[in-house]
Amino acid sequence: MSDAPTKRILLAAPRGYCAGVDRAVVAVEKALDHYGAPVYVRKEIVHNKYVVETLTERGAIFVNETDEVPEGARVIFSAHGVSPAVHAQAAARNLDTIDATCPLVTKVHKEAVRFANDDYDILLIGHEGHEEVEGTAGEAPEHIQLVDGPDAVDAVTVRDPDKVVWLSQTTLSVDETMETVRRLRERFPNLADPPSDDICYATQNRQVAVKKISPHADVVIVVGSANSSNSVRLVEVALETGAGAAYRVDRAAELREEWFDGVTTVGLTSGASVPEILVRDVIDHLATLGFGDVEEVRTATEDLMFSLPRELRADLKKAGQPTKRPRQLDLRPV
Repeated sequence: MSDAPTKRILLAAPRGYCAGVDRAVVAVEKALDHYGAPVYVRKEIVHNKYVVETLTERGAIFVNETDEVPEGARVIFSAHGVSPAVHAQAAARNLDTIDATCPLVTKVHKEAVRFANDDYDILLIGHEGHEEVEGTAGEAPEHIQLVDGPDAVDAVTVRDPDKVVWLSQTTLSVDETMETVRRLRERFPNLADPPSDDICYATQNRQVAVKKISPHADVVIVVGSANSSNSVRLVEVALETGAGAAYRVDRAAELREEWFDGVTTVGLTSGASVPEILVRDVIDHLATLGFGDVEEVRTATEDLMFSLPRELRADLKKAGQPTKRPRQLDLRPV
């Protein structure tokens, strides 16, 4: 009889696809089905290698800018959103556009426009170069300045300290964002808050779930791509809240056996742009290393769904095709 401790996986829930990602990915799939290939997509529809590779195989062509799309062709804007300048460029090329911007990102865009119209200085907390930040900043470039984390606060200058508001990228670390806001408020006591939380529900829920499992995990594995902001944040949150170690992988093949030497408990989660099949592959791989006991740790239940982009929905309706769809989740029991 062996006295060896049971090797187990603590599987975070919620994890994986959020409503905005699901909507964007399904929009590309529906567009390919309805219009036929090719369908052009500006930037990665969501930040996940597997998703992009799969859609490419089906006939999606991913481009960096609208001027790479043939004049008069159809292009889908990614879930991260685009600036008004990009919309104008597409119109100038007579492109048929489908805007798959996550509605929660659109909300931040509208907040930026509103505060700019009221002549506020807008401090946008986010990561320089991220597509979502570029899109939001493009709504009111003369009013918006980027604040890339707490260490950037000292460099902020404003015209009127009584007319300053902060907004944020939707996929940030909640704790780091609040620390940035705290430091901003020390400098600008009358700093206004956004009308509602900008960090999306899915980002927050996945961070809360990781905080729950990390103190009990020798190692936390986050499935997600390197350019996925929310996936990278999950690794940071795991380390900050007690995980012995934490690693990000795109897929099971990237797991390294030495990570699990002497390990009895593995925490497992995935970023908001990760299909569940990739998590299942990691579970199967860990099973070969002896981690056969899987315990789901749920901190919230998500049932939010967004309708398809209106342009696509209108064309499907004209053709008599269904405009509603099930979520693209693998719901096999653990």
